[in-house]
Amino acid sequence: MLAKNALHEIKKNLEGLVGERLLLRANGGRRKTVEHFGVLEETYPSVFVVKLDPPDGSFKRVSYSYADVLTETVELVLCKDGENTRLM
Repeated sequence: MLAKNALHEIKKNLEGLVGERLLLRANGGRRKTVEHFGVLEETYPSVFVVKLDPPDGSFKRVSYSYADVLTETVELVLCKDGENTRLM
């Protein structure tokens, strides 16, 4: 029951941040960590979507589950007013 409540809290926190700029750090596999800036675009019942800002000007979207945040496979950092705040 604890994990379900934790996932619900993560989802609720992210719903309030839709439209905010984030730094996304994710496990890229084989000891690689990828970092991208983007905007939290949408939250769904099981996943959230981040619209990335690639350097070439094109747009790319990625989605992760709330369990990825819980297990720290994905780290989200809120970039607001020149300050960076780690979420969850």
